[in-house]
Amino acid sequence: MARTITRYRDFWPHYLREHAKPATRRLHYVGTALTFVALAAGLLLNAWWLIAIPLAGYGFAWGAHFGVERNRPATFTYPLWSLVSDYRMFFLWIAGRLGPHLKQAGVAQ
Repeated sequence: MARTITRYRDFWPHYLREHAKPATRRLHYVGTALTFVALAAGLLLNAWWLIAIPLAGYGFAWGAHFGVERNRPATFTYPLWSLVSDYRMFFLWIAGRLGPHLKQAGVAQ
């Protein structure tokens, strides 16, 4: 039986290890970027676009986990921490600062 993670600081490296393959992370980045597009469209064009936010984010992420990484999305066990970590990973990647986090978590780049 896997141990339950009770602190976010312990969850973050676990999250990164669950996203070890670059293709998994790339699909997450696409989905996360599309959540911002959907948010903008929802605010500027039509509120119906807001429905696309979870569809884009979770659709690409879950597709990556089931199709590329071949693991169970952390969202199923840790929904809030997973959501926070997805955006954290995205913004660290955009800033070019994700590498040290991956290394510390033991993820080969």
